[in-house]
Amino acid sequence: MDLNRASVLGRLTRDPELKTTPSGKTVANMTVATSYGWKDQAGNRQEKSEFHNCVLWGKLGEIAGQYLVKGQRVFVEGRIETRSWDGQDGVKRYRTEIIAKDMIMLDGPRGSGGKASAPVQQGEQLPTIQADEEINVDDIPF
Repeated sequence: MDLNRASVLGRLTRDPELKTTPSGKTVANMTVATSYGWKDQAGNRQEKSEFHNCVLWGKLGEIAGQYLVKGQRVFVEGRIETRSWDGQDGVKRYRTEIIAKDMIMLDGPRGSGGKASAPVQQGEQLPTIQADEEINVDDIPF
């Protein structure tokens, strides 16, 4: 049995970049930054950031492009995939990406100053968006 699953919760480093394939399918590319903090042997606080390239296809990508902006918190879950290509200089290039299956927007909509339109109550389930389900814009909670 194999398992290829990645889950990241972090902040967007830039607005999602939307594109349309020649066949008409929408794809969004975005980068999510996560941080890890610790104290070194001298007791000084240290921090390291990682940057995760995420690809969102179809309705999931459309929603990310419409509602997410740089700095917002987002939870992305999917599978890890590495692709390669030959650069214009003839050097082989690699890029590891998370192909998103689910996404949870953790901050409020654009223009709300990063604050959710209604506070989340303890135990309340945040809405999850899955890549393979049809999404009705009227069902989005803000």
